[in-house]
Order: sequence, then structure tokens, then C-alpha cells
Amino acid sequence: MGFVSFAGRVLFASVFLLSAYQEFSEFGSDGGPAAKALRPKYNIFTKNISAHLGVAVPHVELKHVIAATIGLKGLGGLLFILSSSFGAHLLLIYLAFITPIVYDFYNYDMEKSEFVQLFIKFTQNLALFGALLFFLGMKNSIPKRQAKKKAPKSKTN
Repeated sequence: MGFVSFAGRVLFASVFLLSAYQEFSEFGSDGGPAAKALRPKYNIFTKNISAHLGVAVPHVELKHVIAATIGLKGLGGLLFILSSSFGAHLLLIYLAFITPIVYDFYNYDMEKSEFVQLFIKFTQNLALFGALLFFLGMKNSIPKRQAKKKAPKSKTN
């Protein structure tokens, strides 16, 4: 069972590790293609947040956002392979922040093809989020191994 669990964690984390590697290799002084693709979606997201909350969202360089996502995916994926709950938490943070921004199906009409594609990707990320929550729940429900107590030696006078 140990090998199967390890293989499952490797396969699961490969989604994040390969994505982080690709973004890292394309990362340039401006953040690369990931920053260019994120810019219009991030602008729409900040406008919606500002309109609904009435608070201005602080300006953030997108190349720093992309660098942070690369770090979260890379480190989180590696730690997750090692069965670390901290790695799972890093991946949860990544998914919680990036999913509603990148897969903004709610900004499209249901009849458009973009809506269907974005909604499918959004639900896939929700499934990944749920799998990470399941991992954390299972990890916390399994009792830790306790060292065997040695039988007390009887005292002889």
C-alpha cells in the first residue's frame, strides 16, 4: 500500500510540477506568456472586487504573482510527494487564489464556447482542491505510531 500511495502522490503532484517547470522555463523579465495571459483576467477580477467591496485593490506586478505561483506549485508539489501536509497546504493556497481568477467562466455567457471550456477547467481545479482536502483529512485521521512501551522491570532487593 505504501508504494501505491507514493505513486499516487507522484502522479497527482506531476500536474503542478510540470506546470511550474513550464512557467519557469518561459519566465522572462516581464513574467513570460503566463503573465500576458493573466493580465486581462486579473484586471477584470480587480475591477469586480473593487466594485463589490468599494475598496481599491493594491497594484501588484504580475511577474511577482507568476513567480509566487511557480514557487507554490513547485515547492508544494515536491513536499506533497514526500507526504507533507505543508505541501498540500501550499497547493491549496495556490488553487484557492488562482482558480477564480484564471477560470472566470462567470464573466461569459453560457452560450459561448469560452464559458464551457473555462467551466470545465474550473471544476477540474475544484476536484484537485477536494482531493487535497481529502488527503489532509486522511492524514489527520490516521493516528501516529506510538512507541511500544517497555514493560517495567520489577525491582529486586
